[in-house]
Amino acid sequence: MWSPDEIASLCYNHFNKLPKRGKPEAGREWTLLAAVILLTDSSELKTVRKQVVSLGTGTKCISQSAMSTKGDILNDSHAEVIARRGCVRYLTEQLFRAVSGQSSDVFCPGSEEGKWTVKPGVSFLFFTSQTPCGDASIFPMTGSQAQPCEPVNALQSEESERRGLKRHAECDLEETRQSPRMKTSDNHSSRRKSGNTSEHEAITENKESIERAHPPDLHRTGAKCVPDSPADPLQPGLLYHSVGVLRLKPGRGERTLSLSCSDKLARWGVLGFQGALLSHYLQAPLYFRAVVVGKCPYSHQAMQRALKTRCSDVRDLPSGFSAHDPEILQSALGFPHNHTHTEAKHTHTQGRISPCGAAISWCAVSQQPLDVTANGYKQGVTKKALGTSQARSLISKVELLHSFLKLVAATEELPESLRGKDLKTYWDYKQAAGAYQQAWTQLRLQAFPLWPRSPPELLLFS
Repeated sequence: MWSPDEIASLCYNHFNKLPKRGKPEAGREWTLLAAVILLTDSSELKTVRKQVVSLGTGTKCISQSAMSTKGDILNDSHAEVIARRGCVRYLTEQLFRAVSGQSSDVFCPGSEEGKWTVKPGVSFLFFTSQTPCGDASIFPMTGSQAQPCEPVNALQSEESERRGLKRHAECDLEETRQSPRMKTSDNHSSRRKSGNTSEHEAITENKESIERAHPPDLHRTGAKCVPDSPADPLQPGLLYHSVGVLRLKPGRGERTLSLSCSDKLARWGVLGFQGALLSHYLQAPLYFRAVVVGKCPYSHQAMQRALKTRCSDVRDLPSGFSAHDPEILQSALGFPHNHTHTEAKHTHTQGRISPCGAAISWCAVSQQPLDVTANGYKQGVTKKALGTSQARSLISKVELLHSFLKLVAATEELPESLRGKDLKTYWDYKQAAGAYQQAWTQLRLQAFPLWPRSPPELLLFS
């Protein structure tokens, strides 16, 4: 009842309708897009309603030293993370409507006291215009795809690691200029004569010698292996990266604490994308029915490995939790503001092409649906306003906590996990979500033992 192209088109059109603020400058700036789509299946009418409920753009992260103990800064502004946080904001309002006796597009009462469940026929899709950074972005290059980074030799490896590649490199993967190796091969192919065995053998031998001189290369990610995990070999060609490992996103010259989007999507595939706070209210976690990727360099095998295979053997999860198996699909439609399209529109008078510094969050809420940030705070905020409520994003941790506390205050029949407890901080409410924390413990033990833990002092705000 829906296709990947239909989903991509829906997301791109929704982006086009948003105000100009926070959007990249045509021909000079590029960005990435992600979205959460609500599907409402009406079996009687044999129709599926498709609605974008959260959309995000962005490519940036802040460094560890810039993180705040107040929960008022966005640590990770990659599009996938922005879209998911906007979706949490949307779901919080939908639960508020439900507990207040208003109509909700998503939730209906569950069988457990104080719990809610998704209405029959309702499901969610996740769309991203680019292969998620991290493990899903690591796969062999094919055809005429050009490597965004120079081929690495032993002398270059150390320098490459020191320099640190940002997500800019991953988006450059969309470039489709022919590599010298492929041009040479094509030139020989054009001279090939059918039935000439000796010439065919000569061409085959020459092709093999060319491939020895220019071994197959690998799409690379700027995300670095987490501490204590095996380091990337950084060898030429297919031996540049290790696969299947957790990775941290690069910052501006300093490492971040933000896990790659591949790792976060894998985590949401077990714990649900609703997060710890909303799990208090839900009878079961919320999983994406499918993940759709826009037109870009893509490997279904790498997506499977990164999002599903790494967690597929996790067992002993609490009731309702599972290693979910979303459908993984790709659209043939590219995002008009990605690096490839921006490069095609670029003129020499515009200066260097660069990633857009702003991140856009839009979600289907009743008040202030649009939220534009830069460097983790609201775009355009003055230095004097930093640290105040006027400066913080509506999807920052502290704002999502405040929305959750309004939900708790409006609830007459609290879930058992919230009754009779002296909960004050963000950390307290997260830890009180018992089933969610049990599932997280099992996921760490069995699949991601090296997942870095956030310093507790960053979660003690209220």
